[in-house]
Amino acid sequence: MADIMKWPEVPSFTALQREMDRLFEDFYRRGGLLRGVWSPAVDVVENNDTIVIRAELPGIEPKDVDISVSGDTLTIKGEKREEKEEKGKSFYRMERCYGSFSRSIILPTSVEADKAKADYKNGVLEITLPKTERVKAKKIPIKTV
Repeated sequence: MADIMKWPEVPSFTALQREMDRLFEDFYRRGGLLRGVWSPAVDVVENNDTIVIRAELPGIEPKDVDISVSGDTLTIKGEKREEKEEKGKSFYRMERCYGSFSRSIILPTSVEADKAKADYKNGVLEITLPKTERVKAKKIPIKTV
């Protein structure tokens, strides 16, 4: 009769899954197989009266960015222009992505596009979109009888 042999413990599959997720996120954040293709990271925050979108656009001039709202979709388009690089050194490496980008975000509620405002500071574009009156939360007072 053969002895039963104990298998060594298998590393946590959760840790393996986390590491694989991190590798894929890093791969796509850097443009994946298509170098030069990128999309800015965004945060979308909904308040009582507004929707605020913050997009990371470091190294991009505001004049190179176009913002539009069509229906329930906000679109941010632009171009990150390549800086003139000096070549001819003994080594050359380029990890930063350049080129055109377009990022569309489906808004969680209706907004008044004509009252929108956009500010750009320290490489972050902040777009504030007021909600339409009909979707703003209204507090209803309770009367005692």
